[in-house]
Amino acid sequence: MTDNVVSLFKDPPTEEKPSAPTLTVVPEQPERSRPVRVFLRTRRAVTGAVKHERTRQAARLTVRHGSYLIGGTRVVTRRAWDGRTGARYERLLRAAEAAGNYEAAGEWEERLHRFREQRHKRRMDLLTAPQDAAKSAAIGTATGIGGLLAVGVALAIATKDPADVVTPLMALIELIRLLVVIVQMVWGPLVAIGPWLALAGLWAVGRQRATAPQWALPAKQRSDDAGAPITPSIVVTALRDLGIAPLRNAIKEMGDAGAQMLGPIRIAGCGVEVDVTLPSGVSTEEVQNRRKKLAENLARHEHEVFITIPEAARTVRLWIADSGALDEPIGPSPLVTDETMSADYAKGRAPWGQDLRGDAATISLYQRHMLITGLSNQGKTASLRALALWLALDRRVEFRIADLKGVGDWGMFDGIATVLIQGPTDEHVIDATEMVEGLVEEMERRLQAPPGTKFDPLIGIVDEAQVAFMCPAVGEDKRPYGGSKATSRYFMAVRKIHNQGRAVDVLMWEGTQDPTDQNLPKLVREGAHTRVSLVLGTESQARMALGDKAVDGGAAPHLLRQGLDKGTVVIASDGIKIPAGQPSITVRTHFIDDDDAKAVAQRARNLRDGVTTLSAVEPSQTAVDALADIDRVLGDEPKLLTQEVLRRLAALNPGEYREWTFSDLRQVLEAAGAPPRKSDGRMVVDGLRVADALARRADQTPETASR
Repeated sequence: MTDNVVSLFKDPPTEEKPSAPTLTVVPEQPERSRPVRVFLRTRRAVTGAVKHERTRQAARLTVRHGSYLIGGTRVVTRRAWDGRTGARYERLLRAAEAAGNYEAAGEWEERLHRFREQRHKRRMDLLTAPQDAAKSAAIGTATGIGGLLAVGVALAIATKDPADVVTPLMALIELIRLLVVIVQMVWGPLVAIGPWLALAGLWAVGRQRATAPQWALPAKQRSDDAGAPITPSIVVTALRDLGIAPLRNAIKEMGDAGAQMLGPIRIAGCGVEVDVTLPSGVSTEEVQNRRKKLAENLARHEHEVFITIPEAARTVRLWIADSGALDEPIGPSPLVTDETMSADYAKGRAPWGQDLRGDAATISLYQRHMLITGLSNQGKTASLRALALWLALDRRVEFRIADLKGVGDWGMFDGIATVLIQGPTDEHVIDATEMVEGLVEEMERRLQAPPGTKFDPLIGIVDEAQVAFMCPAVGEDKRPYGGSKATSRYFMAVRKIHNQGRAVDVLMWEGTQDPTDQNLPKLVREGAHTRVSLVLGTESQARMALGDKAVDGGAAPHLLRQGLDKGTVVIASDGIKIPAGQPSITVRTHFIDDDDAKAVAQRARNLRDGVTTLSAVEPSQTAVDALADIDRVLGDEPKLLTQEVLRRLAALNPGEYREWTFSDLRQVLEAAGAPPRKSDGRMVVDGLRVADALARRADQTPETASR
């Protein structure tokens, strides 16, 4: 029993009693027994030894070379089995069937049939082989002895010595004896060394085929795989290890014939391209969703592997960049290097950059509205401005530009554009809105011109358009400038241009950041013929920018690298050459800095006859007052069905109200405080409510009432 230790402690003083020493008994901690201490020290020593780097290196070395030997044995055994059986033909036959290539499957089946026939013939020949061998041996021996005796006779006649008749035969016997002696001498060492030579050969085969696991390889060898040339075996192995069970099982059944899934590996710019036909049970979406893992299996970074869906069924197209190639610049724009370059709006194509295959990427701008979006500071303005600079070299094209960032990115268009608004404030948004409404007015004038009238192209550009959509300013008519409803002046003006502007060469280009439903309404983004996206943060933003079809087909601007892939855009448009079956293409655009942009702009300015650039525009004289028009079509009616109100509005101003819906009408009336109501179960517009709303508005804005 352990003795207790008596310790003296002083309790803290309290107000009730003075401090006094007390005795407290504290039990002594029992000392650990010697066996326990030995066990703990031994465990620490063993743990340290196991975790030591030298132990790990030894373990990796053992596993690596053991795997080489086991893997080499497996490879040699499989080769021998394939050579003796029809396993190779059966694998190739299954691979062709899995790929849906029934013509190749029929050819491999025929080859398998021929192989089995020839093998059967060889086996039947083996039944008569002993008799034939015995006959051949007897005949050969007799012929050989006879020949030697004939030589001996000739030698005896020449030497006149009868003993020379058997000299050649005795020489042969002596040679045989000598060979037996040599075999006796080397047989022992061969028996001792032979197994080791066989093991060394198996080890060499395993090392050549890299049968050891990755973690057991030396660090240098593991790093050397990065950037290695792409071969069929590398692609098949990468697909096998994606973690898709049906794909892995199908490739294992194919064996070495997994490459049957692959089309030819083609050089494509700074990388290679290959089409992969997936086996049954594996969808293209499953492979797309594992892009990062596939890239790592190919010893590439995620941004160096692009997966798209071509026209062929159950097929994915892989474009695999050379390691580090996408980080190299693509060179200057032809606009900068070729001072004689001209532009043609209708027939020309703007030089914009290079696609991933290294081919020049040119784009047609003819009668196509454009939307370009991306995160801030990723090259959106530079990419959009490069197209405008090329088009400015066609002197027929008129530009009206609103830069709602206002830091001078579009300043070189002074003297080229008829309108150039620069600034981020609400006043600049108001000017930009009136500029776009002026485009609508010009569009309607052209639409009403005699058939066959030719017009010069008119391009409206609004950079940082999200500022306009989110502007809180409200006009004198109580209509907001921003927003995404039918009451928004900017939204409705852009929507009208999208609906009818293309027919008379009045086009709208917009650049915006971080697309959402608030700063880029659905009707606006879907009205663009050419949709372009730089790097984005999420897949949902990518779908807003390019549409569901493009993203489902492989477009992935959200997988580009922010800050590193500046100027790299993903395009969905029929104006640019896109490989057959793909909905989009990735382009690395040329960067034109401010100095070069000013030089190109000066060349464009020299082509024109002194354009006067306005920094603001007069409000459109044809701007509609929807509430006043509703009151006008109501006339003396106390109430009128909403369908009848819409019909009368369309008759009053077809250009403005032809496409109005009940939702548009309701938004205007609710904003004015005169919402539609039900009467006898049907929605009507109340004339008294509309009149009261006009009266209230007149009281709030006397200037408008006086006009």
